[in-house]
Amino acid sequence: MLSQDKSLAKTNSDELLLEKGGRNTAVGERVESMAGKERLMVIRQTVQTEKKVTVSDLSRICRVTEETIRRDLDKLEADGIVTRIHGGAIWNEGAQKEGIHFYRRLGRHLREKQEIARKTAKLLEGKTTVIADSSTTVVEALKIIPESQEITIVTNSTEVFREFQQSSFNIISTGGEFNRKSLSLQGQLAKSNIEKYNVDLALISCKGLSIEKGVLDSNESEAEMKKAMLAQAQEVALLADYSKFGQSAFVHLIDLDRVNYLITDRMPDEEWVRYCREHGIQLIC
Repeated sequence: MLSQDKSLAKTNSDELLLEKGGRNTAVGERVESMAGKERLMVIRQTVQTEKKVTVSDLSRICRVTEETIRRDLDKLEADGIVTRIHGGAIWNEGAQKEGIHFYRRLGRHLREKQEIARKTAKLLEGKTTVIADSSTTVVEALKIIPESQEITIVTNSTEVFREFQQSSFNIISTGGEFNRKSLSLQGQLAKSNIEKYNVDLALISCKGLSIEKGVLDSNESEAEMKKAMLAQAQEVALLADYSKFGQSAFVHLIDLDRVNYLITDRMPDEEWVRYCREHGIQLIC
């Protein structure tokens, strides 16, 4: 009985070392046979602890090729967990995590989103047709459109229908496959229906903004919906709080030159102010 207890204690000890990202031989042997999800967890824990890691170090820890590590880091960057740098990655402290339920995401930077919404309301004055993505920031902006305004809203957000069920607004659904986490409609049917409408303005948000890379998102399905919306709009309004500036994400959405209005909650760095001025983007902050 005592021998069994010692064996169990040793097993628990090895597992604990793995959870802490230990780099000894016993842990390495366990990592070597890991499935992809387990390996991603170890990489995530390592980056969170070290704050900055290299591909070569992770390759040694996980005992897989550097190419495999690069693919893993691409996945973690797509989820907003890390930001890729040359030869490795850094922990993304303020990143939004892909797959978080709509209402949990809504609570993040809520005050900033409400500030953006107030600024967007003025832009919407006089607009009669709008297409809107399913992001929490855009939904906040739609909430404060005056009831007296005559407007048609095309959207893939199911939350908009709940919010405006007693409204006089003309709401058009894209249809499509329901995503429970994002409360959005996606897929080919939704994209085909979007192509039926031409609108004054597209309201979209994003996961990251980069002067070099443009407007970025992390969910490929949602990005495809946004691209379809942008193609049908005369003008584009991008709603992004301060945390999005300088952030990277997996999917390129559009070039910044395609944006007519950049609405944010506070004045960005001078580099952004200058870029917007030189490229004809109206910065509203």
